[in-house]
Amino acid sequence: MGTEGADARLIAGRYRLDAKLGRGGMGIVWRATDQLLGRGVAVKEVSLDPALSAEEARHQRERTLREARAAAQLKHPHIIVVHDIVEDGELPYIVMELVEGGSLADRLSRSGPVDVAEAARIGIALIGALRTAHAAGVLHRDIKPANVLLEAPGGRPVLTDFGIAQVSGATTLTTTGSFVGSPEYTAPERMSGQSPTGPAADLWSLGALLCAALSGASPFRRDSLGGILHAVVFDEIRPPDACGPLLPVVRGLLERDPAERLGGERAEQLLRDCAESATRHTPAQYSPTQRSVTRAEPGPAAAAGPTPAAAPVSGTAPGSAPGATPATGPETPRAPGKRRPGAALIAALLVAAIAGAGVSAALLMDRDERAGQSSASGAADRPTAPADPAGSGPSPTPSATPSPSSDDKAAAPAGYRVVTDPEGFALAVPLGFTRKVEGSRIFYMSPGETFRIGIKVAEPESGGPVAVHQRAHVQGPANNPGYRGAEVVATSHRDRQAALWLFTWDGFSTVEGPRHTRDLCWEEDGRMYDVWVSSPVRQSDEARGYFDTAVRTFVRTGG
Repeated sequence: MGTEGADARLIAGRYRLDAKLGRGGMGIVWRATDQLLGRGVAVKEVSLDPALSAEEARHQRERTLREARAAAQLKHPHIIVVHDIVEDGELPYIVMELVEGGSLADRLSRSGPVDVAEAARIGIALIGALRTAHAAGVLHRDIKPANVLLEAPGGRPVLTDFGIAQVSGATTLTTTGSFVGSPEYTAPERMSGQSPTGPAADLWSLGALLCAALSGASPFRRDSLGGILHAVVFDEIRPPDACGPLLPVVRGLLERDPAERLGGERAEQLLRDCAESATRHTPAQYSPTQRSVTRAEPGPAAAAGPTPAAAPVSGTAPGSAPGATPATGPETPRAPGKRRPGAALIAALLVAAIAGAGVSAALLMDRDERAGQSSASGAADRPTAPADPAGSGPSPTPSATPSPSSDDKAAAPAGYRVVTDPEGFALAVPLGFTRKVEGSRIFYMSPGETFRIGIKVAEPESGGPVAVHQRAHVQGPANNPGYRGAEVVATSHRDRQAALWLFTWDGFSTVEGPRHTRDLCWEEDGRMYDVWVSSPVRQSDEARGYFDTAVRTFVRTGG
């Protein structure tokens, strides 16, 4: 468990530093002896940035001690116990319980990924720890496998390094723009410099940690800091296939918008369901009774174009306009006019974030521009059958939101116009989109047909919206080449039962490339309505805005 130090130092006249247990951005962790009580402890020697001025170092030291004292008030079986906080030689030291056993990072390095049941167990423990901390107003800010200890014997997960994430080594951007810590586990709102950030940022980090536990690496691991920043803030999010029945939880936690991210209470409930139902050998047989999505063979969507695997969602809110964000949980519709940041804004955020880290922001902006150009050149979606969505089963996590008023539904945001279609409905579509009819489906498409807003009005079918989507899902591989990453989510829309279908496919040509589809189906006044949006995978964030607006503004205009 470490190597003996050449000189056994005594800290604060009480704690003898016996051996180094580890070293990281935060400093050195020692195995030590509390000579007063005669027990083993762990002592973290917190390093201060040598580039700081004397005044800055003093403020950083005071903040470290203040936050460590706050963490010391937390009482939870899965939170490290802080015994003491002392200063010695003007350096802060945090005295903690000694947890025998390595970290989750050590476990992954030594033995590889854990199974679904073990990941769920670890997730439940960490969610409980975070809920306790957040209730006390303490944010962790540095959740990653290296900060989760697994006690031996027994494997009790223990979250360590609470409350000191803003000192050297924290996973955040400081006010000066310098980057420190583990960006692969940092929430996008912190990456983009938003302030203040709250408990939702810790939950994002937990989602990335669960992916790492199941696959061996964060889904945002890249070859450079710039690549990681781009992946966290902008790239399509692709949870590993190993997530299995934990996929709804992971997607809910990895929702880029903190307001739509899966909350701690719901995440814990889903994890407990998974822990009871998941099996080591056949995760695809995850019990549907837990109301979570099971990956299934994709099928055609009633009036939907194909969707890419990277932006599925695990659930949506009743009464809300569903539309899944990459790796999202229960859906809550965006407020009117609220749009996801476009490539230009993301690039600007990255400039600010990367400036202090010595990474070329110009390179990232060039990459965004090239991606947009290649996506825009894709051919139009031409599914061979109506996009009648079908999927892997209903998913949980609804959160009620008020239904939009008539005025809201009729309003066209800036850059949109309201079209009244001869088929008996109206909705807002972006300026420049033109109408096209394909059988029973009506499309409003962008120039070049890069983005396709589809609508289908039909007679109700047996089983309701979820069954409709599920049947279409079964036909997915036949109608959409490369159909994958699909799920069907039970939800509600304007207080009516609804289903959201999400899937990815390869497009009908190599030029067109992979595409992503979101499709909402619901029954209203004796008719069944489908509204969906299909887009190139790389432009799914922009398509999300079109989808949300289409669903929010959709109204019937005839019988």
